[in-house]
Amino acid sequence: MTIHEIGALRWFRSSKHAQRGFCSTCGSSLFWKMDGQEGISFGAGTLDGDTGLDTERHIFVEDKGDYYEIACTAPQIARY
Repeated sequence: MTIHEIGALRWFRSSKHAQRGFCSTCGSSLFWKMDGQEGISFGAGTLDGDTGLDTERHIFVEDKGDYYEIACTAPQIARY
């Protein structure tokens, strides 16, 4: 287990393939980075106010609850 600190933000090696970023003050999961990829993915729900973001795709839809309906037309990927 490896944790890197940047202020209240912490990086945690959560698997052989990715690291997750979280707030060490409240424990909220904020973002993740897959090894070998340039970008950092983040939970859009962690942002306040208007973002101008659009949904690119839905991932892991094979595992979604039967109570959850995806209404937008973005591609749906069973596994990622």
